[in-house]
Amino acid sequence: MNIAFSPCPNDTFVFHAWAHGLLPGAPKLDVMYADIDITNTLAAGPDGPEVLKISYAALPWVLSDYALLPCGGALGRGCGPLVLTANPAVSAKGPAALSGRRVAVPSERSTAYLLFRLWAAQQVPGGVGEIVIMPFHEIMPAVRDGVIDAGLVIHEARFTYPSYGLTLLTDLGSWWESDTNLPIPLGAIVAKRSLDLQAIAGWIRASVEYAWAHPEASRDYVLTHSQELAPEVAQAHIDLYVNEFTANLGDSGYAAVNALLSRAAQEGLVPKIDPAALRLPQA
Repeated sequence: MNIAFSPCPNDTFVFHAWAHGLLPGAPKLDVMYADIDITNTLAAGPDGPEVLKISYAALPWVLSDYALLPCGGALGRGCGPLVLTANPAVSAKGPAALSGRRVAVPSERSTAYLLFRLWAAQQVPGGVGEIVIMPFHEIMPAVRDGVIDAGLVIHEARFTYPSYGLTLLTDLGSWWESDTNLPIPLGAIVAKRSLDLQAIAGWIRASVEYAWAHPEASRDYVLTHSQELAPEVAQAHIDLYVNEFTANLGDSGYAAVNALLSRAAQEGLVPKIDPAALRLPQA
């Protein structure tokens, strides 16, 4: 079975058991490691992988071909994207400091960018200036070096941005949670609708449960694919992004996804979806 997910610690931790043939009865995986911007593009194409990790922001464009699986993704609290600058005085001015500024974002169809656009529409007078698309690992150096005025960052940048001399302008996750009282939908696992979706969800959930039961088993695999991260940073990444919603979205998880995509559709940022299409058909 073909699968594509990122080399980030949460994804390699979640899929370690399945990728290494540790789940009885699960098919062998042919893994492609790719940044979320690439997987979002793959999902929108005619020959995308059978299973892959995408941004929730990209979901409305692919729901006709792919089903959202209720496990394996990234959704939680206290784990949202951050907006950073290199100047504490600028950050202290708050959202108004971004009016007319150049801001780097990791993907046009990332959940981070979708949250940013919803926040900016509400908070930034007159809107931001130019949006620059960059691979997420290039954003903090670009902010530090003055190439851009501010950066929207994700993943382990939450833990490492002070080492670049950057300061926090806003935590979009905190804004989202205070505005909605819901967790933050970040990355979704989707599978082709022609497949046995219940079986795939079961194998993913089994892989998550194996990871929790044997946390040291995936250590080398995780660190091999995140060599730029210190082991403690990789572990902090896993602890934050692999949580109760990774095992099961549940009602609050689905409510969060629906709230994000409904708000975005109202702003004309994504196609409108039927909330019923988010859930798998009952077996």
